[in-house]
Amino acid sequence: MSEKTAQGAGPVLFSEKLASSQAFAGLFKEGMALVEETASYLDGAGRQESKKLDRSAALAYATESMRLTTRLMQLASWLLLHRAVKEGEMSLAQANKEKTKVKLSLGDRADADTMRLLPEQLSDLIDRSLGLLDRVRRLDATMHKPASDLPQNNAVERQLGLLKAAFEREAR
Repeated sequence: MSEKTAQGAGPVLFSEKLASSQAFAGLFKEGMALVEETASYLDGAGRQESKKLDRSAALAYATESMRLTTRLMQLASWLLLHRAVKEGEMSLAQANKEKTKVKLSLGDRADADTMRLLPEQLSDLIDRSLGLLDRVRRLDATMHKPASDLPQNNAVERQLGLLKAAFEREAR
């Protein structure tokens, strides 16, 4: 290990590498596919199914499809923002500032009675979007953990410091 490596290199921050990981790539692909699938359903089969519903079920359909669409647009915004980090178009710090515009709090589920009124495919899309939202929230919390929450000194740094001090004493 060179002296420059031992002295100049700080710890590799997991949060900075996460946007470039395979886990993020898979999440991005899944999220964008869910957005496309939902749009296709709502413009096609969902529209036909909604016309067959009674008044209360149609109201529930309209409400929940709007909530689903809003949730997915927020998730897509978050995913696209972090893809920009991955592509080097912005730093994680810039993404952290921009992500304040993205609302990841849109995860409340309708009550069971309302969910029973909905077509099965819409219910499935809602469930999948909520699962994706949970995973994105966890990833977001990991990636954007405040620096004050990160360990300032780790055991390896302490041991390297002790070794350096020991060798410096011997050299005198």
